[in-house]
Amino acid sequence: MHSGQFDAIVIGAGHNGLTCAAYLGKAGRQDGRKTLDEIVRFSTHDARRFPAYEAHLEKLAQVAESRLFTTPPPFPPGGLGALLEWLRLAGWIRGLSTAEMTGRVKIFSMSASDFLDEWFESPEVKVTLATDGVIGANGGPRSPGTAYILLHHCMGGVAGQRGLWGFVRGGMGAVASALAASAKEHGATILTDAPVAQIIVRYGKARGVVLHSGDECQAPVVASNLDPKRTFLELLDPALLPPDFTASIRQFRCEGTSLKINFALRGLPQFTGYPGAPLPLHGATMHICPSIEYVERAWDDAKYGRPSQRPLIELTIPTVYDPSLAPAGHHVMGAFLQYSPDTLQPPTATRGGFDDGSGSTSWDDLREPYGSHVLDLIAEYCPNIRDVVVDMQVLTPLDLERRFGLTGGNIFHGEMSFEQMFVMRPVAGWARYRTPVPGLYLCGSGAHPGGGVMGAPGYNCAREVLKHA
Repeated sequence: MHSGQFDAIVIGAGHNGLTCAAYLGKAGRQDGRKTLDEIVRFSTHDARRFPAYEAHLEKLAQVAESRLFTTPPPFPPGGLGALLEWLRLAGWIRGLSTAEMTGRVKIFSMSASDFLDEWFESPEVKVTLATDGVIGANGGPRSPGTAYILLHHCMGGVAGQRGLWGFVRGGMGAVASALAASAKEHGATILTDAPVAQIIVRYGKARGVVLHSGDECQAPVVASNLDPKRTFLELLDPALLPPDFTASIRQFRCEGTSLKINFALRGLPQFTGYPGAPLPLHGATMHICPSIEYVERAWDDAKYGRPSQRPLIELTIPTVYDPSLAPAGHHVMGAFLQYSPDTLQPPTATRGGFDDGSGSTSWDDLREPYGSHVLDLIAEYCPNIRDVVVDMQVLTPLDLERRFGLTGGNIFHGEMSFEQMFVMRPVAGWARYRTPVPGLYLCGSGAHPGGGVMGAPGYNCAREVLKHA
């Protein structure tokens, strides 16, 4: 039985939920010279520009990061307190230089392609950098707003180096384990295999949760790490929410376009362009996407409801850094794909995209055929891939929704477009982690500042809970 009385309940033990619980309980670069040497192979001009480009992103990231761990001001502003918060925000903006302010406006409004065109001439350099603008996004490299997604993926860092991605020793589960350990050390109780069926609301306030087992856990505070649609449309009676709020949540866009394939390998893939193994590139993020046009065509397929015939494929082999993830001599490889829409349409003669001949609009039918198709695409660059693949797991947007509770399979808990960010996330008037139900908070990526493994929504939510406790 999982019943009892608690000080606060956090629904969903993702990294933001665990971050929120922990704070409540607690109350090298690859080598810069080598990078430039590789860029010179494509463009001397771009190699000269690259350090300035990185410095520009550094300044933009510093500005953006300073807002990540703040609560958005009330919107629309009302009352003296709200006006003071907006004045503080205006003061922060006033401190920006003209170049920083211009760059900030552009990064929110431009496409990744247009943004990169201002810096580089080489198609190879531009498409390599543009991939950060479309990962997890419902748009192509020429879609307005994808420049911000690019910046979002460049924020943070590893070992003091901004913009680097890190492999976690022991796998990504080790992050959750460390957060869980910290939360428990400060008094949190973590229940697993205990899905929440309903949020309890009594006398107009959140009072706890009902588990699928029927057990009740009571608390004066409930923080949901689930996405906004699942939180408000599945765990609450809509009659408890203002009609306009419910309508806005229903319109919150969270169509996923990402697909993940996990491979178990008996050896390293060998690339025709870089023979020999092991190579430095095996420890890098490897992209299969020859040009901006290639990625844009992949998006064209998906926006009409079919998986991309030739998708953007991002490959990583974490066992190059952490051999403990596989038996000796073996490896694991992850493939992250854009674009595979959650909602599929029937294939037609004029509609592009993947078609296995069945005409199916079900990911349950297309999962394995599409996984095999992707393996064929990888084989164009790694001829030995089928020889070294021992097993593979295909996670479609439908699987991401079923396994991880991501509505629409959206890895960000909702599109990170301009109109769904900052004071508009998840909806206008409710971007401050509180909800129309007193005592109920939102602590996941559907709140400001959005998706990514950074814990900011959980941290910000914990601060608001403690402020109003």
